[in-house]
Amino acid sequence: MNPDDGTLDSAFMALADPVRRRIIARLSRGQATVNELAEPFAITKQAVSKHIQVLEQAGLVTRSRDAQRRPVHLNPARLEALTAWIDQYRLVREEQFRSLDAVLRSNAANGGNHLKESS
Repeated sequence: MNPDDGTLDSAFMALADPVRRRIIARLSRGQATVNELAEPFAITKQAVSKHIQVLEQAGLVTRSRDAQRRPVHLNPARLEALTAWIDQYRLVREEQFRSLDAVLRSNAANGGNHLKESS
């Protein structure tokens, strides 16, 4: 098991919930308080706080203190780590498609020559 597997697991498990993904989407526009984050949902503020706690434990969000407010912030470094993990597999797949394209182009070129030779 890779040492990063635990952090990846907790981040992907946190993002598996649609409410948490909407909270992340909202935070991509800027920091927000729990009250602001709870506005669009038909759930209690306590439930939103628990969702934020899960996101915080996964390292996807952080909280700061601003007088009486405790705004929640997106942690872009953690999101970049997730996309980097996905990209490593996406790049492998793209290379496989490029190889397949080259084979198909080569076959098409050979088929084109074959048609010219037979006519």
